[in-house]
Formats: sequence, structure tokens, C-alpha cells
Amino acid sequence: MILVDTCIFSLALRRRRASLSRAELRLVGELTSFIRASRASLLGIVRQELLSGIRDAAQFERLRAGLRAFPDPALEIEDFEMAAQVTNRCHKAGVAGSVTDFLICGVSLRRDWPIFTADKDFHSYARHLPLRLVQPA
Repeated sequence: MILVDTCIFSLALRRRRASLSRAELRLVGELTSFIRASRASLLGIVRQELLSGIRDAAQFERLRAGLRAFPDPALEIEDFEMAAQVTNRCHKAGVAGSVTDFLICGVSLRRDWPIFTADKDFHSYARHLPLRLVQPA
């Protein structure tokens, strides 16, 4: 499985293709490949981020319906404990991050799933954590 970060799903689901750069189109293409291979994983907290801030009820419902195709992996106590450990390790090294990012890191490390993201913060985390980040083809 591959943990897909909010920014990648956002490119694919909340932005118009015509507004995407070549690099962004490649990221969307890579996501499409992962989805077709049933390898894309969506954490519940990423689902929440994607659905938050949508003012139009019809748009919210369309996005919610589209995201229902992705079941949430059941998180366990150990996932949250690992997220706390990676938060502490990064903070000790002077690297700040969001609760969402550190939960993604924790799940990634505990389950040995790579992270697919365009968020540069994950490269900072990877200097202090043994993360595997997907490098788009």
C-alpha cells in the first residue's frame, strides 16, 4: 500500500486539470496508477482535510461520494503511539510539523508503507526518520 497525502488527492479531486502544471499532471497520473492497482490508501484524517472548507453543499457531496471508494485503513493504538514518537523525534531535532503529517509518518513507519506527497515538509521529516517517499516516475 501507499499512503497518499492530502496535497496529492487535492490536485486530483479539487483542482481543474487545465490549471495543473506538467509536474502536477504527472503526480495525478501516478495517483491514477496507484488507484488502478488498488495500492492507494487514504487515512481518515486526510479524508477530513479534503472535505473541510468546502462551502458548496453539492460540491461537498460529490467529493464525499468520490472518496467513499477509498476505505480507511483501521488505525490502531500503535499507529498513534508511533506518531507521537516521530513527533517527539522531529521536535527534538528542531523540525515542526502538523498532527496530520506526523500521523502519516507514524503509520508509514509502523506499516512500512511509502508516502506519496508533494509536500516538501516530508523531506525535512525524512532527514530524521527512516521514511520512504514515493518518487514519481
